[in-house]
Amino acid sequence: MMTRKGSAFAGLSVAMVTPFKDGAVDRARLREQVEFQIAAGTTCLVPVGTTGESPTLTHDEHEEVISEVVQTVAGRIKVMAGAGSNSTAEALRLTRWAEKAGADAALLVAPYYNKPTQEGFYQHYLTVAEAVEIPICVYNIPGRSAKNIEPETIARLAEIPNITLVKEATGSLDQASQILGMTDLTVLSGDDSLTLPLMSIGAEGVISVVGNIVPQDMIALVQAFIAGDLATAQKWHHKLFPLCRDMLGLSTNPIPVKIAMKLLGRDTGEMRLPMTPLNAKDEALLQKTLSNYGLK
Repeated sequence: MMTRKGSAFAGLSVAMVTPFKDGAVDRARLREQVEFQIAAGTTCLVPVGTTGESPTLTHDEHEEVISEVVQTVAGRIKVMAGAGSNSTAEALRLTRWAEKAGADAALLVAPYYNKPTQEGFYQHYLTVAEAVEIPICVYNIPGRSAKNIEPETIARLAEIPNITLVKEATGSLDQASQILGMTDLTVLSGDDSLTLPLMSIGAEGVISVVGNIVPQDMIALVQAFIAGDLATAQKWHHKLFPLCRDMLGLSTNPIPVKIAMKLLGRDTGEMRLPMTPLNAKDEALLQKTLSNYGLK
């Protein structure tokens, strides 16, 4: 297997929730979550991404969460800070902040809503990458950003030295295959349930939502595949699948994972509008899934 640019981030990265208490960021609970992940053996923490409700955090809060996570981690594992925006100037400011705060990398979602051309995507990432030294992960999620970054554009981006990773959330194994065949970028799954299929074609891990709940199990899947134990990797895939399905199927991320963590006593379950809690029927379904998994 070829060595790829971002292989230092292979394994489990966890897209962290941002805990709130009475409307404010709960820094003490955030530190607890960091320690929980370090104890589990997680490779990398990803604060203030979509799962961290970045769209409703103020800029001050965004910076505060990154700093809190970096300082709590204290070099024990990696931190890839969410720093994307649909304004290139804002993405640049957030990425510079992440670098200054000590993050190991930055996760930049495709500019959303304004639907750039492919050249616009290229210039957006180029502008940010040239202004910082930390590695950048291109986050391609057309279901939320409204437009796909085409493989040919990602191949152009791969020529930029510090663009080293792709968080692949198109749901297309064909697109992932093209990227892996055309570039030396490290691909990480952006969908928990597609981790094993993507690893089978050359991806090196996952940026995971369900990892907030059962990081050890997702690590076990990834490590089994890397060790060549496909049967065990498949067993973990099928065990994890109902949880993965509910995290994205019951409602919009991060609503289900926040409610799951509330049910497990690890979060208040608070979120910010326009995110709203699960209805009673869906919460009962989630409770059943957690019970069936052996969690509650």
